Amino acid sequence: MADYDLAVVGGGLNGVSIARDAAGRGLRVILLEQGDLGAGASQASPRLIHGDLQVLERRALFRVRAALQERDIWLRTAPHLVRPMRFVIPVHSDERPPWVLRSWLLLYDRLASRSRLPASATIDITHHPVGNALKRPIGTAFEYSDCVVDDSRLVVLNAVDAAERGADIRTGARCVRADRLDTWRLVVIDRGHRRVVTARALANASGAWTASVAETVLRMPLADFDTVRISQIVVRRLFDTDNVYVFQNSDRRLIFASPYGRDFTLIGTVGHAFRGDPAAVSMAAGEIGYLCDAANRYFRERIEPVDVIRTVSGANLVAGPARRRGARDGSMAFDRARGKAPLLTMFGGDVTTARLRAERAVSRLTPFYPMSPRWTADTPLPGGEFAWQRFESEVDEAVGRWRFLSESQARRLVGAYGSRLATILGDATDRADLGPAFGPELTGAEVRHLMAREWARFPDDILWRRSKLGLTMAPANRDALAAFMAAHAS
Repeated sequence: MADYDLAVVGGGLNGVSIARDAAGRGLRVILLEQGDLGAGASQASPRLIHGDLQVLERRALFRVRAALQERDIWLRTAPHLVRPMRFVIPVHSDERPPWVLRSWLLLYDRLASRSRLPASATIDITHHPVGNALKRPIGTAFEYSDCVVDDSRLVVLNAVDAAERGADIRTGARCVRADRLDTWRLVVIDRGHRRVVTARALANASGAWTASVAETVLRMPLADFDTVRISQIVVRRLFDTDNVYVFQNSDRRLIFASPYGRDFTLIGTVGHAFRGDPAAVSMAAGEIGYLCDAANRYFRERIEPVDVIRTVSGANLVAGPARRRGARDGSMAFDRARGKAPLLTMFGGDVTTARLRAERAVSRLTPFYPMSPRWTADTPLPGGEFAWQRFESEVDEAVGRWRFLSESQARRLVGAYGSRLATILGDATDRADLGPAFGPELTGAEVRHLMAREWARFPDDILWRRSKLGLTMAPANRDALAAFMAAHAS
């Protein structure tokens, strides 16, 4: 008998979503991630949960409608991670005519007809707060509803839920060989130790490494794919409102500028073909200049490449031209050769539709296993057991219960852990009860939780993926955090 029903290679959003779905249907699951969860393309996503106006422009109405339905599912099931915002498109005379933009948004509203989010509107930004950050010649804008998401937390909490449903999540575990018989025999280097596991089915969801795993580990080369680099920049906060700005660039690309933490702005994305090691992907100087120029067409406060605080890049695979249906869908192949254990290959796709892709992928295995019905559309992620409209109430309740928290601290913690915040703060009555402090935000209690429950092993796992505190943490606090984690490593 095989050790597991399903082995998943890759701990990005596709991989953890498959593991969560399968574990919840009763399968015995192991997930193997060579580094940290969400350390590849998942951490370089544009952090949007949306229908995507550019997909709508290509008249892919069914894709947009499916994505808007998924947007509402995420709001119900991850209200701590997914936050509704008003997106603002300033009207620029050199780009799409206003009537075209308005028509798009009316159709967008129609496709999202069952949503509780506000419909689109036309605003005069010369007398509106969203216009304060923009250049004066821009007088009109359109406003519509979509969502932003803490993408790295989304990956981790999918893995947490999978583990709570019985999945074995192994980070620092690299699959170096897979032999396909009537079951899969996998050779794994797990934090320096060699082990062999067997599984009745295998899912290759290793992101930018999917083709490499297919060729060198599975010895079943992947055909017709491209590798792309997606990149964004982080700069100081350029506006005071809680909006996302959508800028029409001269090449017809839509550029998003969104709040990033309390003090920063995330601008992106830009994508180009990529060749090389996905672990060494970095943003090109020309891409930084491109995004600065795009922002400078609209924002009053000018930014230059020297103002960029951090660049965020990741590589991902997309289907090649011969079988590309659309970037949103991703690519999924199912190999069920007679007498051989099944193989599922998945790569690409966006954050919004990740849950749906995983549901469809696991459903392909139903001829091989008895399993429970589909379930993820109605079940909250850990910490998401409240209505999204109650987010501010959750923050107020946290401040009332743990009076040593400032409002901004409570907002970050509720946004990360939701209704499970008490598992970290417990009965603490003072910040000193939480152990050593690594700056004004991070405490020993939170670090211990992330190490014990969320697979954090190194400071970067916490500072850039479980949180974005690396943007503000002083070097001395980073050193103290590294020493604390080393002392508490299991």
